[in-house]
Amino acid sequence: MGDVISTHLDEGKREMITARTAQVMREFGRVYKQQYAVALFNSVRFDIEGAAGPQSQLLHRKDPLEDRSIFSGSLFQYLEETRKWRNRFVFVANTYNICLYESKMAHERGLHTKSTINCAGYKALTSMEEYLEVVNASLPGVKGKVGSGPLLKCATEFPLILWHPYARHHYFCVLTEKEQQKWHAVLQDCVRHSNNGLLEECRVQTPAFTDAVRLYRQAQGHYGTWEMMCGAPPQILANLVMETLHPELRSLIGPRLKGKMQQKQRNWMLISEVVYKQVLTQTQAQYKALVQACEVDTPRLDAALRTDMDQIITSKEHVSNKIRALVLPKAEQLLRSSVQPYISSILESLMEPISRGFSEVRDVFFKELVEFSRNTLNGEGEAKLGEHMEKISMLAFHPVKMQCCYEKVEQLNLEGLQQRFDVFSPSVFVQRAQILMREQMDNAVYTFEQLLCQILEAQDQGGEGLCKTIERCQDRVLKKYDYDSSTVRKKFFREALLQIIIPYMLKQLAPSCYPELPRFQELIFADFSQFILVKNVFEEVVLQSVSKDIMMAVKEAAVQRKHNLYRDSMILSNSDPNLHLLGNNPSVDWASQFGGGHDEPEGLLREGGGNSRKRRQVVSMIQLDEMGPLAYESCLEVPGVDQIPEEGEIEEEGEVKHKEPQPSVEPKASKGPETEHRMIAEPQTPTEPLGSPKSPDSVGEIRFLINPVVEMVAPSSQTEAVQSNGTGLKMEQLTLEQGEEVALITTVVEEVHRKSPHRKSTTQEMVRQLVETGSQERAKAAIVEEEGQAAITKIKKQDLGVRGTECAVDTDAELDPSLADSSLLRHDDSGFQSPTNEALDEAQPIMGALQRKDTVADSAELLVALEQKNTALSNDSETGENFTAKTAEYDTEIVSDI
Repeated sequence: MGDVISTHLDEGKREMITARTAQVMREFGRVYKQQYAVALFNSVRFDIEGAAGPQSQLLHRKDPLEDRSIFSGSLFQYLEETRKWRNRFVFVANTYNICLYESKMAHERGLHTKSTINCAGYKALTSMEEYLEVVNASLPGVKGKVGSGPLLKCATEFPLILWHPYARHHYFCVLTEKEQQKWHAVLQDCVRHSNNGLLEECRVQTPAFTDAVRLYRQAQGHYGTWEMMCGAPPQILANLVMETLHPELRSLIGPRLKGKMQQKQRNWMLISEVVYKQVLTQTQAQYKALVQACEVDTPRLDAALRTDMDQIITSKEHVSNKIRALVLPKAEQLLRSSVQPYISSILESLMEPISRGFSEVRDVFFKELVEFSRNTLNGEGEAKLGEHMEKISMLAFHPVKMQCCYEKVEQLNLEGLQQRFDVFSPSVFVQRAQILMREQMDNAVYTFEQLLCQILEAQDQGGEGLCKTIERCQDRVLKKYDYDSSTVRKKFFREALLQIIIPYMLKQLAPSCYPELPRFQELIFADFSQFILVKNVFEEVVLQSVSKDIMMAVKEAAVQRKHNLYRDSMILSNSDPNLHLLGNNPSVDWASQFGGGHDEPEGLLREGGGNSRKRRQVVSMIQLDEMGPLAYESCLEVPGVDQIPEEGEIEEEGEVKHKEPQPSVEPKASKGPETEHRMIAEPQTPTEPLGSPKSPDSVGEIRFLINPVVEMVAPSSQTEAVQSNGTGLKMEQLTLEQGEEVALITTVVEEVHRKSPHRKSTTQEMVRQLVETGSQERAKAAIVEEEGQAAITKIKKQDLGVRGTECAVDTDAELDPSLADSSLLRHDDSGFQSPTNEALDEAQPIMGALQRKDTVADSAELLVALEQKNTALSNDSETGENFTAKTAEYDTEIVSDI
């Protein structure tokens, strides 16, 4: 790796990268200082005039994730340095940064992380095909096919990849599809939150930064939306530098890369990562210095603004009228010909998926409260109130539960409009809508919490009373959610239309209007020139020209029922002033006030850095949903990958060999003087498809999936009965082939005359053949041919229903009841046994069960069958003995018993 970097990124290129970054930061810094003064003017004017929009009906939580973490669990991570897969413990704090630890114990002890991932600008992918597609696009001229060999071999078939156009890529994988879906939801939530990094509360720095980035890109000829406007300001500035620097380096270094296709792609990604780190380090330092310089000058600017605010506003209006006279005729002509015909179609493309997403948020909130009411009505009452409300309180930040809402918005499609209006990608609007959906969900949950807590503190109610209280609070909150979601959506539609239309109009008007703008600067006093910029006034005029049409389009859409929007006149002021008195209350700690939090849950994990305080986890660990916790999750074995040997594979080769699945195993037997106990396990075809395995609970279960081992022990009561006859039991282990499961385990006790080793070995072979083929007639012939008189005696006793000759495993402890009840129909070891079941009152002959499911063999038919057997066995070819005389006495016993 070092050779590649030193070869293609020599000292000259590094100096060129530093110089290019410094140049971009100087130009951006000049624009930022101008926009900082303008943003400060707008902020002070807003404070003085006090203009405000419709007031929210729902309460807003100040710090929803206080003392919370999002998710934690174990993943397999691919390490670029060693090209090996290693198990890592992943912890996602409330900052949405992904922290990777060596093990869970290392995290709990507060040790340093192996690495930390800030997900701003990343995309979460779930297949190598998607990943290879974006990788091929990053290096033109070096194409790769899906089947020609990937960049890396995934340890499992469920990968998770974090892709960034400039930074390092991160590769993970999990064992099951369910884990992949949950982790993908978590990673997407981390990306979504990180991309929304600019705080709206900063009413000066945030608009100054966004306007400066937009104006700088417009000066470079880029007018449309920008997908890489994500993350913290230094990251956005690094993306701004890489937007022009990356293609230049690619054309310079790409043709000089050597090796195969995959090697060229790896080398280019490595070079891109090093360049991005260098640029990011430089932008962080220079942006920090820029902000500090502006903050030092803020008191002087603020004093000048508050002293001359009236004169500044008057001067700005005068200049605006002059510019409006120049721009408005051209803007209106462009609006009528190229914009108005498309406003309704753009709005329809936006409104349908966004409205479905907000409607899904309402449905998820409603379903959670209905489930809460049902649990309360079933008798739990306040005993489980704290536990249920703890889950509901974090509903908005549960990536898995909110995924169905986010997926509705991801269906947004602006195809056909993107090229015309220079919309790079709809992901900008998708992620913004998803953030608003999460905010509205949290506002609804927080309002419900405050209302319910107020009522519970005022009066003590039982089960039905509590259920009615929950329903009243639920209806009250849902009405407020309908109003707020309508207001938020209309605001979002207006902003989205402006983000699509205004850049297009500015691009069309710039050639004819920009040359005329400098002469308007002379109309502004020198003292006010830093607060009034001609280019900003020009954009405001263009915005005003199109705002009226956008407002009318949104109002017309609000009348349509399908979008579930309300007219603005219906939301004039707060309709519930008493409710907003609760807005100053802190979040309710349901676990401590109403129970359910006395026992420390498994999800409580320490924050990194050795802090002893613990956090409640929003999303439970994957292992806690439907299975017990992983006992040794930090020591999970990485699945083997061809051509990527793990450390120590060569030394442990001898140990691995004996763990391989055996093709077939012959059942062993522990024999007494006159009896033999055979442990027989019947493999069952898996009922679930092999393509959807379940996640194992521990290392032992992972190994069991590779080499299934079944331990069988007879019940204690039957064990004592057998031992009283002088026989012994022995615990056996059977290794099944991969994919097989045990359906039924039986212990067969039968009398075997000790004649010769040959007879014993052939008996074992007969049992094995019997298990494999399951043929009744062949089993009869084999037993008669091998066992002689002892086999005939056993046939008569078992056909008479002699009980106690076979003992079954306790179905309550070992097997599913449905398997135990159907075992008589499916499990036929020999064709002549009469298996008994402790759950049945009477023994049923196995031959009758095979022929008729719900009938019992007739006594006359049984007698005829025995006579036919005696005739067939009258002459034995192997021994030459006549068995007719020996079996005559048993015929008399059969007739008398029947």
